[in-house]
Amino acid sequence: MERHSLLEYFDNFLQLGRESAYIQRRGYRTVRWTYRQVAETAFQFARELEKRGIEKGDRVLIWGPNSAEWVATFFGCALRGVIVAPMDDAAAPDFALRVHQQVNAKLLVCSRQHAQPSIPALILEDLPKTLAHYSSAPSEPGAMKAQDTLEIVFTSGATAEPKGVVITHGNVLANIEPLETEIRKYMKYERLVHPIRFLNLLPLSHVFGQFLGIFLPQLMGATVIFHDTLNPSEVIAVIRRQRVSMLVAVPRLLQSLKEKIERNLEEQGKLED
Repeated sequence: MERHSLLEYFDNFLQLGRESAYIQRRGYRTVRWTYRQVAETAFQFARELEKRGIEKGDRVLIWGPNSAEWVATFFGCALRGVIVAPMDDAAAPDFALRVHQQVNAKLLVCSRQHAQPSIPALILEDLPKTLAHYSSAPSEPGAMKAQDTLEIVFTSGATAEPKGVVITHGNVLANIEPLETEIRKYMKYERLVHPIRFLNLLPLSHVFGQFLGIFLPQLMGATVIFHDTLNPSEVIAVIRRQRVSMLVAVPRLLQSLKEKIERNLEEQGKLED
């Protein structure tokens, strides 16, 4: 079946219902979101955009750490045809503000620490409370085509002006659909290890982070765990505690984990030369 937009996969969030979608530690608390909660918050956010008069083709800047609220905001924008400009949580404020100006963002959705007094903003941590008065019932998304822009991803290089790459719905679909075809072949075995658990250490502001944190997990009803530190000891502890199936990371972190494991084995006298 030919798909025309990423939103055709969004139905999976409703169908998966009470399955755990995202897990994250916040202080001493473990926060869990189901797929249905993400979908309902996305519909509420889409209604907030409508109230603000933010329409298809307008831009919204998302600036904050990985979270279920981040994902709900992303899909809420997609439901309205609003273009997302995702910003790395670690981006310098002057860079983020230049991107905000360059894309002419109508709204900033950010963590509390990134809020700017002069810019209209919603706080990611407060999003469920902020949107609570809206209906969470499914709404019909706007008409989308494969060539419609989904997001503009910026690189934080050393150049004076930020450079953005336009990502269309079709670009994302071209990568998801072949993987979906292959994943389906093995789904009959997935029930033996359900749910598959992704530990995603890549920012959702990067396309690879989005694929392993948003787009692919819903194909198999997987659970994504977000963690806010790259400390090897803590990462290993999370892998054990959450029984992680797949680690999403860059090669440099994998090398650090390898070295940490080797040090531990050496201290225990279990590492042979």
